[in-house]
Amino acid sequence: MPVHIAITRRVRPGREAEFQQGLREFLQSSFVHEGVWGASMLVPVPGSASREFGILRTFADERERDAFYRSPDFAAWEQRARTLTEGEPAYRQLHGLEAWFRAPNSPPPRWKMAVVTFAGVYVITLFLTLTLGVALRGWPLPIANAVFNIFVVTALTWVVMPWLTHLLRGWLSPSTLPKKTNS
Repeated sequence: MPVHIAITRRVRPGREAEFQQGLREFLQSSFVHEGVWGASMLVPVPGSASREFGILRTFADERERDAFYRSPDFAAWEQRARTLTEGEPAYRQLHGLEAWFRAPNSPPPRWKMAVVTFAGVYVITLFLTLTLGVALRGWPLPIANAVFNIFVVTALTWVVMPWLTHLLRGWLSPSTLPKKTNS
């Protein structure tokens, strides 16, 4: 299963351009690690007083994430970034809805997200209606509906949507896929 990480760093005043350039270079070079599937930078809104930069990373799995964060390349970046930032970076693993449509450069158009979400909901509710629905007949409607929806949300969050968005990633965001070359 892909792993999505959001990192927030507060840049020292006057070092924003240097941080942005350094991060851009590091994000590009990080693709030498085969397990890195995506990396992007979120910059503060132009004209705002914010100095917080965001970094979104996607890894093939937890093993690849851990290997990347133990790598000499990451250690070198971390050493450089500490001279340009204040405090500790905040790391947060993204789950569920926030990770479904995580794209390396930008989210896909809303209509595409709606189509994929509809497909996921349709398939899982049809399957659960034919299986779990039979077992829930005769239960009080509010309880049966709650149990049914627990299964829908759980299946969508951890199985169906991660699988669908990975399967359809080329259609969802065709211009954001890194090009692989065979050497």
